Amino acid sequence: MPLKPSQIHEILNSKRKEFSTFSQETWHLLQQYRAVLPRLEPEEPALREQLEELPLDVGARLLEPLGESSHGVIPSRLVWQSREQSLSWVRDRLTGITTFAVDGSQIYPGKDLSIPIALVQIGWFENLHLPAGGYEKDTNLDVMTPSDLKDSSGESADQRVNMRRFEMETQKLIDYMKANAKRTDCLVFLDGSLVVTFADRFDEESRQFYVDCALELLRASEKYQVPLVAYIDTSQADDLTHMLQHLFQLPESESIHDAQILNKYMEWGDRTPQFLCQRHGILERYQEQRHRVAFTYLKTTQENFPARLEMPLWMHEAGIGDRVIDWVRGEVIIGGGYPYVIETADQTAVLKAEDRQMFFRIVQDWAEQEDLKLRFSRKMVSKARRR
Repeated sequence: MPLKPSQIHEILNSKRKEFSTFSQETWHLLQQYRAVLPRLEPEEPALREQLEELPLDVGARLLEPLGESSHGVIPSRLVWQSREQSLSWVRDRLTGITTFAVDGSQIYPGKDLSIPIALVQIGWFENLHLPAGGYEKDTNLDVMTPSDLKDSSGESADQRVNMRRFEMETQKLIDYMKANAKRTDCLVFLDGSLVVTFADRFDEESRQFYVDCALELLRASEKYQVPLVAYIDTSQADDLTHMLQHLFQLPESESIHDAQILNKYMEWGDRTPQFLCQRHGILERYQEQRHRVAFTYLKTTQENFPARLEMPLWMHEAGIGDRVIDWVRGEVIIGGGYPYVIETADQTAVLKAEDRQMFFRIVQDWAEQEDLKLRFSRKMVSKARRR
């Protein structure tokens, strides 16, 4: 049955006070954090000295001067009168620059089959950004067997599928960087974070698995000198928040994050200085890369909070940060607020309902041919007949 709007409204009205209290407390905290942002600029030398005295897990440390910034934001001053003007700017920046991204999709194992089986597919998109065109779109997939999905640590089979997808995505990026070593006209995108804090909630084996994948990616970018940007469209990261809290003795808060604090002072195209990520927890496992992940926030739409960009530190050391961020701005303009190359990789990889049905039909036919005792639930058979 469909949802009953009247019931939802009734419950929301009964719990309005809880939502209101949360909003008011968050708003007051947010104002306290925003109020200290102007204090970053005039005290930069003292600020750096003070940061050096703080613990390693202070959240963030400055990598760039704050000279041109206001409220911790560096203005881009990019304003156009028309879409054509903005695209002309993109052509100046991106023509001849190859961008590459990978995304994935999956079909999880379920109770409809008598044995566990899953499918993982990755899709990639390479855009040469040449006047004559030129691009590549393709996919690769893997079928996961019962032994692939078995996990003695207690993690679900779905988690094993997610791990395989992450491994395939990062490995494809690594292979691409290896094949394009030392190119100065190439940018690789990861859709997600280089700092895999999400893995902190998993068991030891799974946590280390994600860290190892991220480490391989960081090492490959540095080894092959291919620029890499991890793009997080909706970031809940609070590294800068922790830095401000430590510097100015502000109240701790789990309800606010960096993008909220910065958004008020950012126009389209603006960014923060680059910071070194000094997050507590997962980075302690990053070995020699523990202090080699940089980040900045970039305003990519007028309506939404700024996106977070994470990059290997070697890019800042090589002095290519500004150029690469311009390439990201160009991709965002083409994509209408989201990097076109990531968006296209997602469309290439996505598995739809008809793909799921096709996969199970292929599995069923193959099992009958191989005389394997594979049974489908009556529910799945019924759905197949109706469709």
